[in-house]
Amino acid sequence: MSRGIKEALSKGVNVAIDRLGQRNGFLDDAAVRIPLPPSLEQVANLLRQFHQQALADEFVATMNHAAEQAVPQAAEVFAGAIRQMTLRDAQQILQGPDDAATEYFRRTSGAELFARLRPIIARATNKVGVTLAYKDMMARAGPMAQMFVGNTNLDDYITQKALDGLFLKIASEEKAIRTQPVARTSALLRKVFATVR
Repeated sequence: MSRGIKEALSKGVNVAIDRLGQRNGFLDDAAVRIPLPPSLEQVANLLRQFHQQALADEFVATMNHAAEQAVPQAAEVFAGAIRQMTLRDAQQILQGPDDAATEYFRRTSGAELFARLRPIIARATNKVGVTLAYKDMMARAGPMAQMFVGNTNLDDYITQKALDGLFLKIASEEKAIRTQPVARTSALLRKVFATVR
């Protein structure tokens, strides 16, 4: 049983990372797309009034590209959490709700994932031009824009949103394995999850 749960977790993680880690993996998926931070919505509204929405759109695109570059680095952290899983953990996951494994990951790996991904996001934000896009957007919005902006740390914001999206995709894959026999792609998965529900 424990092997089956671990296989299901590995499958869910790998599918989520593969989907989100590809070009436009976040940007093209409304469920996980990273939006403007709430503190910048007023700036985007100002830009819209002056037909400069493309600047806000470019900023959103660069944030999402930074996330897609960082997500593959989460695989190692998830693999460690799976290796450390106890038989009791596996039983609780098997008998738990449709997102029990995802919540296990959040509980056991959330802080480590944030710490691991944040510096990668910081490097990626520089590489894909998030800071440049932000500065360009703010410059075009004019001096009034500074009134609306709080002290949002973009790297923290993007990291948290990337993790939220990753957990959402893992939960979706987990639910599919639990509820759809076709998603059980190995004999072990079919055997373990056939007894559930």
